[in-house]
Amino acid sequence: MSKYDYLVVGSGLYGAIFAHEANKRGKKVLVIDKRPNIAGNIYTEEVEGINVHKYGAHIFHTNNKEVWQYITQFAEFNRFTNSPVANYKGELFSLPFNMYTFNKMWGVVTPEEAAAKIEEQRQEIKGEPKNLEEQAISLVGRDIYEKLIKGYTEKQWGRPCNELPSFIIKRLPVRLTFDNNYFNALYQGIPMGGYTKMVENMLEGIEV
Repeated sequence: MSKYDYLVVGSGLYGAIFAHEANKRGKKVLVIDKRPNIAGNIYTEEVEGINVHKYGAHIFHTNNKEVWQYITQFAEFNRFTNSPVANYKGELFSLPFNMYTFNKMWGVVTPEEAAAKIEEQRQEIKGEPKNLEEQAISLVGRDIYEKLIKGYTEKQWGRPCNELPSFIIKRLPVRLTFDNNYFNALYQGIPMGGYTKMVENMLEGIEV
């Protein structure tokens, strides 16, 4: 006779939610993990009062109301909005590309002016873009490419943009609105007290 109904390998979001739901239905669950901590890749550890995301930043975001209502039973979320900023030689630009970016870049104030400026700069690329550099210029023009794409991309890939295939940036988000929210999701935030605490709440009463 088995001591457990389920053995869950891994205490990340998937494992923790499965274990929680099985436990709720009266099943005996054992959760194991090769790391010395729970929460998998969303593990947060407190350093001088700050919840540090050990394995990279995680912003919870969803358009699904049911998912949001489910996850918020385990933690209260702050109203964090991801609004990245690019620093180009001491000048700050809003990302993803939006009207704040275009205003700072060219002084334009209406979507029409921004679209016209991009259209004007696109013209230097004739025919099908042959590499990432040409693809970027054909999408957003040379100014934005030079200041906000070139350096970052070459650092990331370790080679010049004109040696990279064009498909890497087939879609660059360009917003002709004053909206610098990186995600379009209706619900977004980071759990107060950190993700580890949230997963702890999911695993309450379960052997780990």
